[in-house]
Amino acid sequence: MLTNLFQKTDTCVDMLRANNGSIRWTGLIVLMFQCLTSGAQVTPAAERMHTWQHLLCDHQVGLVLNQTSMVGKVHLVDTLVAKDYCVARIFAPEHGFRGGVDAGEKVKDGMDEKTGIPITSLYGNAVKPAAADMEALDLVVFDIQDVGARFYTYISTLFYVMEACAEYGKPLIVLDRPNPNGHYIDGPILDMRVCSFVGVAPLPIVHGCTVGEIALMFKGEYWCSGADKLDLTVIPCANYTHATPYELPVRPSPNLPTARSILLYPSLCLFEGTVASVGRGTDSPFEMVGHPDMPPRDTADHFQFTPKSNFGNKRPLYENTVCRGMDFRQVSLDMLRQHKQIELDYLLDFYQAFPKKDEFFLKNNFFNLLSGTLSLRKQIVDGCNADEIRESWQADLNAYRAIRACYLLYPEK
Repeated sequence: MLTNLFQKTDTCVDMLRANNGSIRWTGLIVLMFQCLTSGAQVTPAAERMHTWQHLLCDHQVGLVLNQTSMVGKVHLVDTLVAKDYCVARIFAPEHGFRGGVDAGEKVKDGMDEKTGIPITSLYGNAVKPAAADMEALDLVVFDIQDVGARFYTYISTLFYVMEACAEYGKPLIVLDRPNPNGHYIDGPILDMRVCSFVGVAPLPIVHGCTVGEIALMFKGEYWCSGADKLDLTVIPCANYTHATPYELPVRPSPNLPTARSILLYPSLCLFEGTVASVGRGTDSPFEMVGHPDMPPRDTADHFQFTPKSNFGNKRPLYENTVCRGMDFRQVSLDMLRQHKQIELDYLLDFYQAFPKKDEFFLKNNFFNLLSGTLSLRKQIVDGCNADEIRESWQADLNAYRAIRACYLLYPEK
């Protein structure tokens, strides 16, 4: 269905590669640096300040960041202020500037108590910077850690920041960070009929790109408005490949506290479009799935949990109610990394065991927004198995892989 969208892949051969692998488009310069020896420490772009800090000199800077925007053990804001750069505004995504806001909860405008810099929310009344927020800025810097899933909203924030920078004529610098799920690609390509803030562009659920590569794709494929006008610079990581295991030094959001939860997230987040709990309100969110109505198992793998109010979950689903279901806390990280696909059987098995199938999917159709397609829900209800469902994605995924190849900044292995 969406394969035709990607037929312009052949135009990629017209892109000129020069300057040690730089990819150049009119009005766009991507700063490329060769990876050093294999096994060297991965260094996010924010920590490679010698490659980009000169771009900020004598400019009023806007920063799009959150708690993951660290330079070593110091926040990027504090680092730049200490070096006397003029940071004029902070833009905050979902979960807020310091990362403590519940999922889906509106982020309020405010002021950073430490530096006095005004904060504009991009997850409240608006998701896109307004003219009044941009007029005093000379350029914008984006530095947020992503986890590689289409429905993780930080790339949606990037999308709208790119549109705002194009509209108001402000250069955008993206400081790249590794993708902990960047070693594979899987899931249905977004059907634009169900486009939303958890799916802004025709990407698969697991897109296999860093935020820098995604920015190049948003621009190069003209998926964001004004792409031809956008002055975009991507500063890459050092010593990273898409096969490099990378454990995040800071949790990217309140409910992804561990490497295991991050690796399970692309598979388990689909449950958020159903009546099931993914363990919000426990010490191990996105490492378990359950529901109060699931029948208990008379086996050794019987599992239950009770959500309670905690950090990032003020009012968790089924608070103080016993939920029964599946426990993934003992699944090894190596096995999750080697699997390289969304685990559909988690969802299919849970649905088959759930006693009230007519109530399983939320009435607001959020499942369709998360899955990015109108077909997956129907396939599950119709009893399709995982292989049949995955086969229905392959033509579009193959076309997407060809498009993605044009924007990669790092080796696959």
